[in-house]
Amino acid sequence: MGFYLNPGNKGFWESIRSKIYVDKTNLIACINSLVNTKEKYICVSRPRRFGKSMTLEMLAAYYSRGCDSADLFRGFQIENNNAFREHLNRYDVLFLNIQQFLSRAGIHDMPEYLQRAVMKELRETYGGLFSPETTVLAEALEEIYAKTEKQFIFLIDEWDCVMREKQEAEEQQRNYLDFLRNLLKDQPYVALAYMTGILPIKKYGSHSALNMFFEYSMTDQKELEEYTGFTEDEVRELCCRFDMDFQETGSWYDGYMFKRFLHIYNPRSVVEAMRCQAFSGYWISTETYEALKIYMDMDFDGLRQDMTQMLGGGRVRVNTRSFQNDMHTFKTKDDVLTLLIHLGYLAYDSGKREVFIPNREIMEEFETAMSVSGWSSVMRILKASEKLLADTLACDGESVAEGLDRAHGEAASILTYNDENSLSCAIGLAYYSARKDYMLVREFPAGRGFADIVFLPLPSVNKPALVVELKYDKDAQTAIRQIRDRQYPQALEGYRGEILLVGINYNKEDKNKKHSCVIERLVVR
Repeated sequence: MGFYLNPGNKGFWESIRSKIYVDKTNLIACINSLVNTKEKYICVSRPRRFGKSMTLEMLAAYYSRGCDSADLFRGFQIENNNAFREHLNRYDVLFLNIQQFLSRAGIHDMPEYLQRAVMKELRETYGGLFSPETTVLAEALEEIYAKTEKQFIFLIDEWDCVMREKQEAEEQQRNYLDFLRNLLKDQPYVALAYMTGILPIKKYGSHSALNMFFEYSMTDQKELEEYTGFTEDEVRELCCRFDMDFQETGSWYDGYMFKRFLHIYNPRSVVEAMRCQAFSGYWISTETYEALKIYMDMDFDGLRQDMTQMLGGGRVRVNTRSFQNDMHTFKTKDDVLTLLIHLGYLAYDSGKREVFIPNREIMEEFETAMSVSGWSSVMRILKASEKLLADTLACDGESVAEGLDRAHGEAASILTYNDENSLSCAIGLAYYSARKDYMLVREFPAGRGFADIVFLPLPSVNKPALVVELKYDKDAQTAIRQIRDRQYPQALEGYRGEILLVGINYNKEDKNKKHSCVIERLVVR
């Protein structure tokens, strides 16, 4: 058992001994199906603290012949898989944490340092099978394979740290990618290569040095969706076990979505919330707000408007294809938004090709970043949102209309009202503070149609639900009639208590009073 060659199973042993461990061992079945196939090159990118290193430790414990892990996997899902015993502790594993090599050697000497460190362990096991003068790792592995037909499984952690930490070192980045290509591509000694990082594989125009890899990223995790974070069922089970409110957990940490799994939760934050018995921004505390602020402040046409629209609960269409998979080559605002998807600050709906802020935890980080930057008009709207909500709960339609007029004046330079959709985003921004106590749902399926915005109170909150209907160049009373005529309140299945019907109209022709608001109270028994 070595540090790089055939590491032990201590990392996985520590994971399953932890107070909270969610069984993700069925991922091994997915990976087993790729061993020694044309799809054996796998690059999985996820945000920081989304369990990437834990996954590699699990795979090392399973594949490495430097340990016996049968007892560790007893009782977990993978044990019932037919191929479980076939691959268990049968391979030579090379575990490479690129971050460690980069920290010790620097960008210029990192590939050479990596090879020296790994070759030292390789010689202890296979020194008689390759020349003592050999200093190139790929050459040593080729000689070992030629004489023994032994194959290796490569587990590479933080593969992209070179791109993230040495952003301007283009030549060194290319050399590093060429090193990985020479080590892995078309080599018969590779049974499997599994890389993890935050960014997908770096592009250079149409060229990719690692084009043999199949990529699983935050824009498309393919068959690995359920292993990206915690699923709805897993979180529900944890909430029952730790007596935490499931709906509030969702408002804080849900929001990431893929094609089959529409609700993926931030695993780090869920674990900490359960363990600490409190909801807070656990994931965002692992990074300073400056990491987000840098990208929010970039000078791309339409970026500020898009950010404001998402802060108001809206979505923005994005083209993710032009992103070069690094942290400094940005040609359009879409490249910035795509990076924020990979960093975990934005969620992505691949079906609609739209991005949005996934949950309350991330929303608070956006607010923090805005508060220390040039977003003063937006911050004034957010601060005024407490009073707007209080006026709404008091059924004071006149004050609500005045508050919306002021909010519109503040946001006019950023958000342009031209239809009910843009009005909806502005209203969502104006009611920003409501998200502390409510779950905001846009286009809520209700009765015979869709309510524009519904605010559902969290179970721990003693406040009425809000059903908001928006009109553009009509009148607020028409909005109220639509709520009643289409039976929107009846669609709040299982809800008992007060519902406020809020009709809002924006009249672009009225220069003095553009907004009008009517609020009616309804009790559902």
